[in-house]
Amino acid sequence: MTTDRPLLDGITVLDLASVGPAVRAARWLADWGADVIKVGPVPRDADVHITPPAYAYSAHRGMRRVLLDLKSGGGRSAFLRLAGEADVVIESFRPGVVDRLGIGYEALRAANPGIVLCSTTGFGQTGPRAQWAGHDLNYLAVGGYLHCSGRTADGGPALPGATVADSAGGGLHAVAAICAALTARATTGEGTHLDVSIADGVLSLMSLAVDEYLADGTEPGPRHGLLTGRYAWYDLYEAADGGWLAVGAIEPRFFANLCQSLGCDRWADHQYDDEAVDAMRADFTAAFAGRGRDEWVDLLGPADACVTAVLDVPELLADEQFQSRGAFTEVTHPTAGPISQVAAPLAGQVDASDLPVHDMAQPATDEVLTWAGLDATELANLRADGAIA
Repeated sequence: MTTDRPLLDGITVLDLASVGPAVRAARWLADWGADVIKVGPVPRDADVHITPPAYAYSAHRGMRRVLLDLKSGGGRSAFLRLAGEADVVIESFRPGVVDRLGIGYEALRAANPGIVLCSTTGFGQTGPRAQWAGHDLNYLAVGGYLHCSGRTADGGPALPGATVADSAGGGLHAVAAICAALTARATTGEGTHLDVSIADGVLSLMSLAVDEYLADGTEPGPRHGLLTGRYAWYDLYEAADGGWLAVGAIEPRFFANLCQSLGCDRWADHQYDDEAVDAMRADFTAAFAGRGRDEWVDLLGPADACVTAVLDVPELLADEQFQSRGAFTEVTHPTAGPISQVAAPLAGQVDASDLPVHDMAQPATDEVLTWAGLDATELANLRADGAIA
């Protein structure tokens, strides 16, 4: 952080989701300083939500939880009272569910004209797939990402190593849209309903490849272009010790540095020569097989050759770059005890160790609803009716 005040200080977010992109968005918003209140079902409806392990989503640091029966009049009324004091509501029900519950955008806007409702779904609120179920892999598939990625031994698309659709196509997509909506509200005073489609987010991530196809008819795929391995200087290579190296020497001067360092100077004038690709790749493969991975990193990293190690998770935890930037922290969970985790590494986020960690199994319903203006009698009546827990 460069300021004492968190960037989203004073922003209250109600999160109706339990897993997936919406929860990732809430996680990042909390790390920018928003007050995130998770809204879960009362115990008899708990089977409609998945309960993540204590360490998941950074142990929900900086968040509190309330339990409401949104199907009851009292629970719905309590939620709308909360929304009247909040800035953002995030939900990931299928399209139409929040309207049937009586907490859709029109109901929220009646309670709070400045509210921002962010609806995150796989395919959006409209279209022939709007009601389809899906997960990260499905959205990467229909968005073209899997087709353009590497291939398995049988020629099929490889499973990705991270939930790119949920994280970037959905979670960060939602965060960007929410922050844009809050910025607009500062001028207009009006909120909005954001239709965040994860598949649309993947399509946006794929726009370079899609726009190329639209412009000149070149069909994207593995090894078809500069960023998918067409050339030997943008590829992965095995070192003598079995470790792997990522090579991305795109600019001519970086490519020249790579060739010189590998002893492959004969290729320095053939960077984009398609006739030389196979022979160049063979020479690079043989060269990289002559030393261990870390030896190459020590030599080529400072040489401006755009070469890095392919790290596994235990290795990245010890990586000097991440360590120097405080990328990891430890928090103490009330029941699970100390939990090591990724800190808050995105620009402008808070010091993760400053965020309290609450036991999500112990809701703060009374505390939060009191903040929203409900008195002790109202709380007692709602609890007696089973509308809150």
